[in-house]
Amino acid sequence: MKTAISTGTETDGAPAAGRGLSRRRARRLVMGVLLGLLVAALAIAGLLWLLRPEPRQDPPPAPGPAQRAMTAVGAGVPAALPDLAVLIGERRAHLRTHPKDAGSWAVLGAAYVEQGRRTADAAYYPTAERALRTSLKVRPRGNAQALEGMAALANARRDFRAARTWGEAALKVDRKRWTTHALLIEAYTGLNDYKAARSTLERLQALHSGTAVMARSAAVYWDRGWREDAAATLSDAAALAETPAERAAWLERAGQLAWERGDREAALRYYQEAVRVDPDQRAAQAGQGRALAALGRTTEALNAYRAALAKQPSPGYALELGELYESLGLDQAAQAQYELLHAQVRSAAAGGVDEELVLGRFEADHGDPEEAVRRLRAEWRKQPGIAVADALGWALHQAGQHEEALEYAERATDKEHGGGVRSALYAYHRGMIEHTVGLDGPARRHLREALLINPYFSPLWAPLAREVLQELGEPPEAGVPATR
Repeated sequence: MKTAISTGTETDGAPAAGRGLSRRRARRLVMGVLLGLLVAALAIAGLLWLLRPEPRQDPPPAPGPAQRAMTAVGAGVPAALPDLAVLIGERRAHLRTHPKDAGSWAVLGAAYVEQGRRTADAAYYPTAERALRTSLKVRPRGNAQALEGMAALANARRDFRAARTWGEAALKVDRKRWTTHALLIEAYTGLNDYKAARSTLERLQALHSGTAVMARSAAVYWDRGWREDAAATLSDAAALAETPAERAAWLERAGQLAWERGDREAALRYYQEAVRVDPDQRAAQAGQGRALAALGRTTEALNAYRAALAKQPSPGYALELGELYESLGLDQAAQAQYELLHAQVRSAAAGGVDEELVLGRFEADHGDPEEAVRRLRAEWRKQPGIAVADALGWALHQAGQHEEALEYAERATDKEHGGGVRSALYAYHRGMIEHTVGLDGPARRHLREALLINPYFSPLWAPLAREVLQELGEPPEAGVPATR
């Protein structure tokens, strides 16, 4: 019995130890499962976090009118007139409480320059100059922004010597300021320094590649006689423009190029699209008048010129409209435009704008040729550009000084001096002067060239070119040398 009892006790103890071990294993198993579930839950949570939808971000607000105008002015591209007005008002309000802000004074001056340029109202220019000079007074050293603004103002006033001086001063402060290079190209061209204009364009293209650079490049290409390159570059600039005002400006210039090569239909399309994009593009409205007159749509042409002059009283537009009236036999209406031209020139002079070139052209053809010679000689001494050479040569011819006139006409049409520019008006002037001095062969050649470049270059002078060509007849046939 004892043995049985002892054996029974040992048998009962073994299962008790096994049960303890099983519990520990069960707890470890449960803990492992729980830990696995926790890891899986964390993994799923991480995956869900990674796959969560991004919170919707509202697009940045569109720039307001003042910012748009400031961006355009800073980038050397045309700004919309309403935007300019807002920018000017904002800067003026800011400067009343921050009169030592040189940068804002420079922005204000540049905005006034652009407003004067776009409206042909020279009254804005003295205000622009005061703002820019105040900026230079507040910050006399290192103020490239104000120096560049003064260069832009001088170009707008057709004072190319001053523009060159201010622009070169700005580059001494900041050699990489690309907008200053663009202004200097305009100044060099006005001074007949085509070599400097071309080298400056190369530096400009290395610094920047925007639409303003493309438009400036197109102007240089045109002056070099690269007409296809100029037209293609301007077309690209219009396609890449970021604002309606900018696109309209490049379209208007494309219209000018089409007109200069005698494509009146293409010119009209460009001008019409420019006005559609920006109704304040008055240069394009005047261009419509030019093209419509060439197409024989006279009433529409007169309306287009009147609309342009109503908002942008440019002496050049008044001269064109006066000559159109004169070609139609409407002498009284033409005289009214010529009187308006004189008033506009006086107004421009009060704002510091040099309109001696257009006034000299008017006097040579419709007024006092001797007065034209006096004015244009002074202009030539001041800034001897190709346009001035042509106008002075023609004025001398009209005043009876034909031999000297031919010297200037040759300069205006000589590729070495003129950079390759092809102008129907310049070729016409040279041909007529040569005809007067008995150089019938060269006269015939240059009059034909004028009509080849643009058969519609003037409602008054293109028909006269045809008449003189008819008088000159065909060149005599060269005799066949006798043979022995």
